[in-house]
Amino acid sequence: MTDPAPLAAGRTGTSTPDAPELKTALQDFTTEFGTFQAEIIRKFQQQEERLTMLDRKTALSPARPVLSSADAGATLHHKAFDAYLRSGDDTPMRGLDLETKGLNTQVSADGGYLVDPETAQAIRGVLHATASIRAIASVVTVESTSFDVLVDHTDVSTGWATEALDTIESDTPRIDRIPIRLHELSAMPKASQRLLDDSAFDIEGWLAARIAGKFARAEAAAFINGDGVDKPRGFLMHSDVPDELWEWGNLGYIATGAAGDFAGSNAADAIVDLVYALGATYRANAVFVMNSKTAGAVRKMKDADGRFLWSDGLAAGEPARLMGYPVLVAEDMPDIANEACAIAFGDFEAGYTIAERPDMRVLRDPFSAKPHVLFYATKRVGGDVSDFKAIKLLKFAES
Repeated sequence: MTDPAPLAAGRTGTSTPDAPELKTALQDFTTEFGTFQAEIIRKFQQQEERLTMLDRKTALSPARPVLSSADAGATLHHKAFDAYLRSGDDTPMRGLDLETKGLNTQVSADGGYLVDPETAQAIRGVLHATASIRAIASVVTVESTSFDVLVDHTDVSTGWATEALDTIESDTPRIDRIPIRLHELSAMPKASQRLLDDSAFDIEGWLAARIAGKFARAEAAAFINGDGVDKPRGFLMHSDVPDELWEWGNLGYIATGAAGDFAGSNAADAIVDLVYALGATYRANAVFVMNSKTAGAVRKMKDADGRFLWSDGLAAGEPARLMGYPVLVAEDMPDIANEACAIAFGDFEAGYTIAERPDMRVLRDPFSAKPHVLFYATKRVGGDVSDFKAIKLLKFAES
């Protein structure tokens, strides 16, 4: 029989050197398992954070600022601007940080506030709907203090090329720069503090209506008769010359043949001459511009066959037409008088450019007219003729 002592000794001898290795292996396994466990926990935490952020975004998405009239009253933007108009409280303004699709409400260095987007859109809507050159001119939005219109009013010379002769060098076209400076247009409506304190009073609607009315009247006058000094330059303020002597920088005119009136029995001939004095390129988009008194005289005219030259619009909102062209009745045009250019005809979208900044400001002044509060609203706008070939005038003169 085998002696068990050596076997026991042999087993004991082999286990003694393996104990440190087993301990190290167990430690490595524990470390790796801990690392794996920590990684799993981290990934679960990241997934939980993503789900939480998604839930928050879903919950907040219906409350994003909107610009529709139905929901504007519920936005922080609207409430902050309303609070400023009523009480001068600019605390909501300073802390307002909104994602918006249009104008942002900000506090400027001089205490002015950009108008609430709904109010700004209402004002612009009235301006565009007013019987003003703005309705038919080219309107551009700029961020600087001026806007340059580059005009190429010369032609490149051409010729027929032959195989035997050399090609003649073409004349180089000349480009003119017409700078349109922006000027400050202002309105200053006022309201009593008691009226502003009335919670049922639509302060923004009232303010928009007053500002729009003032701006519309001031713009309409300046775009026609403005002298260009601290205001836009009107197209009638440029020098006019007989159309056969026209050159760039002037507006060409057709004379009626009678001082302060149409010429006798051929009154309609002056209108026809005016239409065809304008180049065919511009006639496709041309519009007549005159005031109500002139329109009253023109709409009585008939052609040689006894048909009226004037026709009223067939649908609601459609402008009246003279010889098939739309008529804009602008009250700032001069009356029929000797040497007066009482009728204009042309493509004003090409011929007159209006440049404006997108922002309008409101300054609240509760001190100057107590117990009333003044609202000083400003915007910057400019305008000038951008293509002298696109506009022709009818002058009530013998020649």
